[in-house]
Amino acid sequence: MADRTPPLPLEELRALVAGGEIDTVVLAFPDMQGRLTGKRFAAPFFLDEVLEHGAEGCNYLLAVDVDLNTVDGYAMSSWESGYGDFGMRPDLSTLRRVPWNDGTAMLMADLTWHDGSPVVAAPRQILRRQMDRLAELGYTAHAGTELEFIVFKDTYEQAWDAGYRDLVPVNQYNVDYSILGTGRVEPLLRRIRNEMAAAGLVVESAKGECNPGQHEIAFKYDEVLRTCDQHAIYKNGAKEIAAQEGVSLTFMAKYNEREGNSCHIHLSLRDGEGRSAMAGDDPQAMSPLMRHFLAGQLAALRDFSLLYAPNINSYKRFQPGSFAPTAVAWGHDNRTCSLRVVGHGASMRFENRLPGGDVNPYLAVAAMIAAGLYGVEHKLELPEACEGNAYTADYAHVPSTLREAAELWGASPIAREAFGEEVVAHYANMARVELAAFDAAVTDWELRRSFERM
Repeated sequence: MADRTPPLPLEELRALVAGGEIDTVVLAFPDMQGRLTGKRFAAPFFLDEVLEHGAEGCNYLLAVDVDLNTVDGYAMSSWESGYGDFGMRPDLSTLRRVPWNDGTAMLMADLTWHDGSPVVAAPRQILRRQMDRLAELGYTAHAGTELEFIVFKDTYEQAWDAGYRDLVPVNQYNVDYSILGTGRVEPLLRRIRNEMAAAGLVVESAKGECNPGQHEIAFKYDEVLRTCDQHAIYKNGAKEIAAQEGVSLTFMAKYNEREGNSCHIHLSLRDGEGRSAMAGDDPQAMSPLMRHFLAGQLAALRDFSLLYAPNINSYKRFQPGSFAPTAVAWGHDNRTCSLRVVGHGASMRFENRLPGGDVNPYLAVAAMIAAGLYGVEHKLELPEACEGNAYTADYAHVPSTLREAAELWGASPIAREAFGEEVVAHYANMARVELAAFDAAVTDWELRRSFERM
C-alpha cells in the first residue's frame, strides 16, 4: 500500500480547532454517482465523538435515484426494511483543509453496517476490494483522471431557471491549448488550481479544450484510492468555487452536439519495490504482465461499460471522429482507440478513453483493475495494435446506449466473478431506474419535432 500520509495531520487539526481557525469538519463518502454525500460537524464535536465512534447516515443514500427519490429494487435499503442507517467511519489519511470554505476541514468515510462489516456495494469499498485482489499478487495500482468541464457566465440558479438552455459559455470558440482563450477565464481557473493545491492536491496544469467554454485541469498521477478521493473532492470543490464566482460549470458527458466532456483515466501497476510492473526490457516494450492486463481490458470492456459510462447521456459522446471511442481496440498513442498505450520505461501505462466527466471514478478504476486481473488470471493474449483509424476499422463496437450496457453488465460472468452478485444487482438496478425515468419523460426534442408538425 502506498503512503497515505494525510494532507492535514490530526494533531494539526486539533491545534487549529483549539485556536479557532477550524470550526467545521465535513465527513463525506461518494454515492453511486461519485458525488460527495455526508454531514458537516461542529469541529469540537467531531474530535470528541465522531473521530472515535464514527457517524451514521440513512442507508437510502446508496439506493435512490439522481434526484434522491426513493425507488424500488435495491436489496440494501427499502420501505420493507425500514430505511435504517449505516455507519460512516472516518479515514484519517484523507483529512485536509477546504480553502474555498472558511474554517473548514474534511475527510472521507468508509461505510459499514452495524456489525462492522463493509457495505460491499459502496463505491469506495468496491475499489478497495479490487485493490486487495491486486495486492494478493504483489502489485499496487496508480492512476490519473483527466476531467474536462464547460464554464458558463450564468449562475447555477440562472441556468436552472432557464431550463439549462441558451447558456452563455465563457469562450465563444475553440480554445484548445490557447493561452489567449484560457486567459479569458484564468481568474476562475487560477483560484481552482491554487485552492486545490492548498487542499493537498498536486496540480499539474490547465488547458483549454474544443467546445466553447471547455477547459481541463490536470492533477498528479497517484495511488488509485487517493486519486479517486481527490477526483471527487476536486469535482465538488470546482462547482462550489464556480458558484462563489457567480458562474457555473458542468462535467456532464455531452452538454450539446459538439465535443463532450471526457474523463480519460490513465492506469499503471507497481511491484512491491515500487518499480513499474508494466515496462518491458526494451524502453518501448510492454511487460508480459501488461500485455495480459491490457488484453483483459479488451475482453471486459463491453461488459464493464456501465461502470465507465453510467448515464443515458454518457453514450451521446460515442460518435465517430469525436475523439470519444467507438471501437473496442487498443493502439500505441492512438486517440481513435478505446485503450491508448502511452509512455515508455517507468512511465509505461495505458489510458481508458471511454469515461466521460460524469463517471464515478471509484467504479471505473475498480473496473479497470478487475478487467486487468481477468486478463492476468486467464493469461489472455493481446491482439495486434490498431495502426490506423479505429473508427472505420472492423472492431467490436462500444455499447451505444445505457440499455445495451446494462444488459451486458447484468448478464456478465466476468462481472459476477470480479464483483459478486450483490454489486452486479445493485448497479444493474441503478441503470434500470434511470432508464425507466427517461422512458417516461417527454423531451424538448420530442416537443420540437411533434408539437406543430405531427
